[in-house]
Amino acid sequence: MRLHDLKPRPGARHRRKRLGQGESSGHGKTAGRGGKGQTARSGSSIRIGFEGGQMPLIRRIPKRGFNNTRHGTTYIPVNVESLNVFDDGARVDIEALRSVGLANGKGDGIKILGDGDVTKKLSVSAHAFSASAKAKIEAKGGTCEVIGGKKTETAKA
Repeated sequence: MRLHDLKPRPGARHRRKRLGQGESSGHGKTAGRGGKGQTARSGSSIRIGFEGGQMPLIRRIPKRGFNNTRHGTTYIPVNVESLNVFDDGARVDIEALRSVGLANGKGDGIKILGDGDVTKKLSVSAHAFSASAKAKIEAKGGTCEVIGGKKTETAKA
């Protein structure tokens, strides 16, 4: 078998639909665009939820009540196994994680999760730790330091 013998499997390739090639083609006259109107015009595209100028459903429905996600904390997850890129005895903080590219993007903090195994003794400081991650880091002789993120106020009596 040579490179010029290779061809795609039967049914893998489709002919492109040739629109507007006469009535007998099955795609003549309106070329699959229906009758007249906005969608029949070239270059037309209507955004999702557009209702022809009528007030869209998403804007008609009242937005009331409490939504817990507005007040939640979003952590950037970093698995314990990915901390093995650091040297033995290294101090791993937010700047170190971002410089290596393990904690990219926006979030309220960084949380170390317990997926995988850590092979080195590390001094890790992050906003939150899962219980299994903390146990794995401390089992290797490392330390876990929780950085204060958002301050939680206790309810007044």
